[in-house]
Amino acid sequence: MSQQILNFLYASILSGAPLLFATVGEILTQKAGNLNLGVEGMMWMGAFAGFYVGLKTDNALLTIVGAFLFAALGALIYAFLTVTLKANQNVTGLTLTTFGIGMSAVLGYAMTGAASGAPRLSEKLSSAFSAIHIPLLSKIPFFGRLFFQHNILVYLATLLAILAALYLKYTRIGLNVRAVGENPAAADAAGINITAMKYINIIVGGGLCGIGGAYMSIITANGSWQPGGIVNGNGWIAVALVIFVRWNPAAAILGSFIFGAFSSLSHYIPASFLDLPIAIYQMLPFILTTLVLIITSIRKNRASCQPAGCGVNYYREER
Repeated sequence: MSQQILNFLYASILSGAPLLFATVGEILTQKAGNLNLGVEGMMWMGAFAGFYVGLKTDNALLTIVGAFLFAALGALIYAFLTVTLKANQNVTGLTLTTFGIGMSAVLGYAMTGAASGAPRLSEKLSSAFSAIHIPLLSKIPFFGRLFFQHNILVYLATLLAILAALYLKYTRIGLNVRAVGENPAAADAAGINITAMKYINIIVGGGLCGIGGAYMSIITANGSWQPGGIVNGNGWIAVALVIFVRWNPAAAILGSFIFGAFSSLSHYIPASFLDLPIAIYQMLPFILTTLVLIITSIRKNRASCQPAGCGVNYYREER
């Protein structure tokens, strides 16, 4: 029984890692004052680009860089439309989701046809993303496997979440970003470059979403391209997770684990348990997402509210 629990907790961390990448990316975007609902689309762009680059190069670093850059390109388009052209952020984000999903589907179909079937990544590349056993620590009973026997992207996601929290709370640039998100007019009057702050954080945030998508195509999907079934709504969960963790990148580590646990639950619940269809358990992450949004909208307080300037375009001439 204890081994089953350990396996479940371990799987929860694995399932939560792509959510952590996307959540941290969206937090950076929203802290800079932009609400990007294109997370799902950027994750799909990263899923395709990471898989395609990995398929062509067999290089783990290029795989991650390719996923980051392709999704960052989608974020750049969003930034240009919303920051420079002042387009509606909600509509632009939703359009980016549609664009990302559609583009990945078309390019993925072409890749599948060229490979004469469902393409798979090489054993060499897959092994580069296999679990790393940290010396000594991985030998600790129970906790050794739970925390110190993961693939490199799990550790990277955790490290980036911690660095993002330190960046936003303790660095001068991070404080400027928060000022832009809360009151861009005041930040502008203080001499902060609003446009640069928004562009940088939106693009980096989009790139992180892309790495989350690449995680799902390379690791979650076991290195096999699965049209239509890779990201599977995780981008929308990440948007809700931002609210759940109150725009705190460090808290996103625990939040992603909780949502990852609900995503993994269907694989560890006996089919006879409560005589419920397996689809009920597969719905749980989305039910939790809905509850988070409902509860947050009802219980509004300053600590749990998004940055005051988030989602509102800034017109300097109206300052």
